[in-house]
Amino acid sequence: MDPQDLPGVRAGVIDPITLVVIQNGLQQVCNEMDLAFARAAFSPVISEALDRSDGIYHRDTGELVAQGELGLPVFVGTMQFSTQAVIERVRAQGTPLEEGDLFVVNDPYLGGTHLMDVRFVKPFFHQGRLFAWLANTGHWPDIGGVVPGGFSANATEVEQEGLRLPPVKLYKRGVLDQEILAIILSNIRIADQRIGDIKAQAAALAIGEKRLAALIDRYGADTVEQAIGELKARAARQMRATIAAIPDGTYEGEAFVDSDGVVDAPLRIAMRIDKRGETLTFDMSGSSPPCRGPMNSVIATTKSSIYLAVKHVFPDVPINAGTFEPLRIVEPRGTFLYAEYPRPVSGCAAEVSQRIAESVFAALVKAIPDRLFAAPAGTSGNLSVGGYDPERGRSYVMYVISGGGYGGSLHGDGLSNGCSTIGISKTTPIEVMEQYYPVLFEEYSLAEGSGGAGELRGGLGVNYKIRLRRGEARASMVMDHGRFGPQGAVGGAAGGVNRVRIVRGGVPYVPPHLSKDQGIAIGAGDLIEVTTPGGGGFGDPYRRAPERVARDVARGYYTREEAAARFGVVLDAEGRIDAAATAARRAVAHASARTTEKA
Repeated sequence: MDPQDLPGVRAGVIDPITLVVIQNGLQQVCNEMDLAFARAAFSPVISEALDRSDGIYHRDTGELVAQGELGLPVFVGTMQFSTQAVIERVRAQGTPLEEGDLFVVNDPYLGGTHLMDVRFVKPFFHQGRLFAWLANTGHWPDIGGVVPGGFSANATEVEQEGLRLPPVKLYKRGVLDQEILAIILSNIRIADQRIGDIKAQAAALAIGEKRLAALIDRYGADTVEQAIGELKARAARQMRATIAAIPDGTYEGEAFVDSDGVVDAPLRIAMRIDKRGETLTFDMSGSSPPCRGPMNSVIATTKSSIYLAVKHVFPDVPINAGTFEPLRIVEPRGTFLYAEYPRPVSGCAAEVSQRIAESVFAALVKAIPDRLFAAPAGTSGNLSVGGYDPERGRSYVMYVISGGGYGGSLHGDGLSNGCSTIGISKTTPIEVMEQYYPVLFEEYSLAEGSGGAGELRGGLGVNYKIRLRRGEARASMVMDHGRFGPQGAVGGAAGGVNRVRIVRGGVPYVPPHLSKDQGIAIGAGDLIEVTTPGGGGFGDPYRRAPERVARDVARGYYTREEAAARFGVVLDAEGRIDAAATAARRAVAHASARTTEKA
């Protein structure tokens, strides 16, 4: 059948039903790439934790056309920028493009994040004509550098963080370039295990080619292109209409990174959002200057962090390049949010991105509190342990992502042990990690008391303890919210902080920077203990229903002492509410608050 004979596409006009079918078809292409990548990958950080993403990008501009629902939101913007970097490199060098070509790139300054996020970018041809670009990102568990896993908390230049790859053809006409592969494998740890991830990442894009070709064959290239343009225009209109409902004004918020890992002082993100008509302008020029350690953020990650923050607030707007059109970002040159070579950046995607999002939430909650929430845990809890397993006779790098509490909101209490702000990555099942690596998880539990107090309280973080069973290893971590808990909103209290403790030979060690350290030597029997942050509380804690506080105490979320101190609810030894004592305690607190406000 001629595509023009299909219902809804006659005379070049696409009806709404056909448009939605093509929209979902593009989404399904990306979803299948996500699934293929996860199922074929060797590394648990990809196959189990799902630290990866796939998308379709415009052939000329590199703009986002569609991205898989199963991918990390922080990659929404960054893959667009890295695809654009590949396009620019191809044009500048006059590089010929042929079917089967595939570029690899992880350079953070060319639309990237940190070096461990490796991107594959592939030109997609239909009937001999370049139609689009397919791209994906996978978090490789090691990319070389000074410590196993790549999360160097003390790096002062990017070369210390690992191998940096500009856009180069890893596959030429469908054939893997063995010389480039040899360079990559010669510069990373556990290289023998990496080839499986490389082929899985390439296979995911091959699946995308087949599925996208089938969609185009069904509806015709012209119709699909027309649909892509229309979907972009509609997303832009919907985002503008959504923004228009926000009261005009200037809204400010801030967030802090614990430290840069080298200088033990916090880094401030100063967010100023100007809302005028149908446009939001984001200005972070008042933020801290570039830092010595790896908490600098490249501009692609900085912009993507704002995109994902806005998408958190307005989840109903479809995701493509049109979504970003009404968002104007003043590039924060001269701050740690605009990293330039050779600034180290290993913490930008996993940690700084979440502080940027938090500052957006803190600003917009003042304008639209009914749509916002208190700060979530906001850290990926990156922990890497690399060593040699004498029983299996091989080296390993274990990478752990951990969840934390979400912030409370008008819609209810925050979720406990939720994934990070930047993505859907989940903790690898502990049974899988114990099978792969010489470790034993002695505890994995909710961090009681970590939820920020509020009328709607924050969710709880988690505790976990890992004991090394045999051999020697080195532990490194790049986390955050160890100095400041996730901030509350509309009078709510901050959530609990991140805590790390390593017990070596019975002697406890706490990192000087609280949430960041690297290369900590551990031996058989040593223990790593981590507590992740709880979410911030929303609203006055003394307005929380006493019955809900009593239920939280019964469940072990808070002690009776915490219930009295944080919520003003007095419980007897059996957990029953003492109504008179509770009313008196809350009355005193409210009177004190009114006196403070008048002063």
